[in-house]
Amino acid sequence: MSNENRKNLTKSQQDYQQFQKERELKRPVVKNCLKAFLVGGIICSIGQAVSLFYITFFDFTEMTVGNPTVATMIFFSMLLTGFGVYDRIAQFGGAGSAVPVTGFGNAVISACIEHRTEGFVLGVGGNMFKLAGSVILFGTFSAFIVALIKTILKTWGGF
Repeated sequence: MSNENRKNLTKSQQDYQQFQKERELKRPVVKNCLKAFLVGGIICSIGQAVSLFYITFFDFTEMTVGNPTVATMIFFSMLLTGFGVYDRIAQFGGAGSAVPVTGFGNAVISACIEHRTEGFVLGVGGNMFKLAGSVILFGTFSAFIVALIKTILKTWGGF
């Protein structure tokens, strides 16, 4: 807080701010970043292993292996969320578990689990994409804009 704003506070407000500052927990930023990096790296390594599995045993190419890999990783995260394991991973790894596509699967299935008592239509169906709906909307809209730009450039002979 700037000194000018601090001057406008009463003595008790200033004392309280000092009291709060002295007792505020210091966040271990470096430790949290390392844990997020580790968890995110492990998730990405598992994703790479799934890709290599599909390439080796199912004759996918590097160009075509992306979709089944993403679907498998989302399925794994949903399964682990259902068993309560992904929540512990997320608590340990923070953003390292939320940023990969597995975080999307976790967000969808968590809303389903939370609202399952309200029924399949109004509970699960109505709340399934409450958190992830904006991600789907932004992804779909962005893909449309990119495709539109590419079509315009191809029509004008740019590419």
